[in-house]
Amino acid sequence: MGSRLVPVVLLALVAALHAQLWLGRGSLPRVIEMRQQLSDQKAANAQASQTNERLALELHDLKEGLDMVEERARNELGMVKQGEIYVHYTQK
Repeated sequence: MGSRLVPVVLLALVAALHAQLWLGRGSLPRVIEMRQQLSDQKAANAQASQTNERLALELHDLKEGLDMVEERARNELGMVKQGEIYVHYTQK
């Protein structure tokens, strides 16, 4: 009778482990679902990163853009700031 009890107990343990593999907290379907969520999140993060880079460049252009406009106005149009004296010389 004892020799038949061991295989039954082993089969019960194998069945419990198999059930855990398919239905438990770390089951295969759950792992597949979480991998998909991770992939989706990585894609969203990449898109947000691109948006952040674009906004950072836009901000930099806005900050530095006035200096570029001022430089072009001085060089091409001869404009001066209030209180400045503009001196222009040419070489002969």
